[in-house]
Amino acid sequence: MSRPSDGLSRRRFLAGSAGALALSPLLLHGRRAGAAGAATPSRLRVAQYKGGDKLLLEAAGLADTPYPIDWAEFASGNLMVEAMNGGSLDLAYGSEIPPLFGYLKGARIRVVGVIKGDVNEQTVLVPKDSPIRSIADLKGKRVGYVRATTTQYYLTKMLDEVGLSFADIQAINLTVPDGGAAFRTGQLDAWAIYGYSVPLAQTSVGARVLKRANGYLSGNYLFFAAPEAIADPQRHAAIADYFARLQKAFAWRQANPERYAAALAPEIGVPIEAVLTLLRNESQVRRLVAVDDEAIRSQQDVADTFHKAGVIERSVDVRPLWDLSFATALAG
Repeated sequence: MSRPSDGLSRRRFLAGSAGALALSPLLLHGRRAGAAGAATPSRLRVAQYKGGDKLLLEAAGLADTPYPIDWAEFASGNLMVEAMNGGSLDLAYGSEIPPLFGYLKGARIRVVGVIKGDVNEQTVLVPKDSPIRSIADLKGKRVGYVRATTTQYYLTKMLDEVGLSFADIQAINLTVPDGGAAFRTGQLDAWAIYGYSVPLAQTSVGARVLKRANGYLSGNYLFFAAPEAIADPQRHAAIADYFARLQKAFAWRQANPERYAAALAPEIGVPIEAVLTLLRNESQVRRLVAVDDEAIRSQQDVADTFHKAGVIERSVDVRPLWDLSFATALAG
């Protein structure tokens, strides 16, 4: 399910040239050929969340890729999996859960890299005046979540910890926008959600954090790619180059939180201070690393937890889902 790394995956930074990246021979060849009116570099079709990697690469001065990128915005990783399986994406990322559910359904995706990211912005929210004070208080209550995402996983773990399950609450599967609308209009007693929906709910209706997912989630967010993109030399090289840029962009983000917040806040419609608060409270420094056994074991734990809880009907070995062919590229 994985193919060996080759020379096309080796990325190096150009010494003495800030922000510049060494380009693979295939990418350089594609650029020159395009200039001559012949073949052009393969387009890379990349999924992102609102205010995602496109904005980060631009803010960090790393968006001038030698291959065109078609960006597509999604609200959740499970929708990205569906789009990739349908043939309209080359690269996307989400938590450990969407690729797992996609794999169980036979989706044509492979995990190719791991973002070590924040889990403090994964929370269960309640209205500011709610009498709910603990997870145990959710029994019988209307709780919104997003199926096949981290919210289903950490909510399962939190409920189990207090002797409850999804059968003990009124669990309502909602898209992120629908969940936000339902929470704002009082149709939910609690909302398990993630990302910038958290500060949006806090600033718009004064939502209160009931419990954070730190301690329940690994903090692994998985880049997954279409097998056809991995097998295509030009797109494989483009993904490796994209990863190198993103590694530098994450380092820039860490060193320049104010500049990043100033770029992101108007894009997602929240105050700069709300963005800075999330950045300052991150559970770990955001970075992009290669696939390793620890990351695979972490997703296996997720699969085993869901099987034990009856969310998935059979046990599953997740290892065939993972592809190691970008290990050299990500080792830089």
